[in-house]
Amino acid sequence: MTARGQLAGADAPANAGKAGGSIVNAMTIDVEDYFQVSAFDAVVRREAWADFPSRVVANTERILAIFSEHRVKATFFVLGWVAERFPSIVASIAAAGHELASHGFMHRLVYEQTPDAFRDDVRRAKALIEDQAGQTVRGYRAPSYSITRKSLWALDVLVEEGYAYDASIFPIRHDRYGIPDAPRHPHSLKRAAGELAEAPPSTVRMGSMNLPVAGGGYFRLLPYGWTRWGIARINAKEKQPAVFYLHPWEIDPEQPRLQASPLSRLRHYRHLDKTEGRLRRLLGDFRFGRLDAVISGTIPGGGSC
Repeated sequence: MTARGQLAGADAPANAGKAGGSIVNAMTIDVEDYFQVSAFDAVVRREAWADFPSRVVANTERILAIFSEHRVKATFFVLGWVAERFPSIVASIAAAGHELASHGFMHRLVYEQTPDAFRDDVRRAKALIEDQAGQTVRGYRAPSYSITRKSLWALDVLVEEGYAYDASIFPIRHDRYGIPDAPRHPHSLKRAAGELAEAPPSTVRMGSMNLPVAGGGYFRLLPYGWTRWGIARINAKEKQPAVFYLHPWEIDPEQPRLQASPLSRLRHYRHLDKTEGRLRRLLGDFRFGRLDAVISGTIPGGGSC
């Protein structure tokens, strides 16, 4: 069975993400520190996280300031470990009117967890962030987009734990994640446990391949024009919103350098000095809003908070 068959019930509304005739794209931030990236798992033990100098508060506050300047609301997928140690981050995000969502608690790849361990992780993160923010957490994004063919069971766990949407299935080929034939735009999923909205990171279709234009390393490593062209194409040709993502550490060129494989270092450190400027340019070129608002037509039970 293809991923489309496994993800049965994908119906993308024609007007998803439109506001006043102009498409509003989703701006999302995965709130984690530089030493918590999955590519560094082999060199940074979770038990040692507290020993590293944290930069996540300052970097997140910087992103909040940029969004304020550009009058942009966004969705912040906050790691539970970060929220527990730095509750000021959750307070600042909530006070600015952004959506708070879950990035799990311990940043473990979903396909390396048991269903019970995954349930405990997402339940713990959701409860903590809701308690701190005083608002319902409805969205989830897996660390490193690790809901793949072998971990689709996680979608049922999310439904059972009260999540209304997921943003974890990347419709590309990659060495660590991805379901290449999954639907490319926000859609509704009908699972055994119930209904769930899915908001995939954005891609453009070229020939038989989906190519990423969703942000993160693709935004830093590739020329800015690639992202701009891709989002413009999604908006103009497909009449769909783009889903863009970034991490707070990606605007921090002064972060400590960790010893890792050459490939991991390239993916993580290249063009950190260019990201903030590119982000500002992107916010000037396109309209952005909270993910829950952009995909409101696909979320079970109604629109945004």
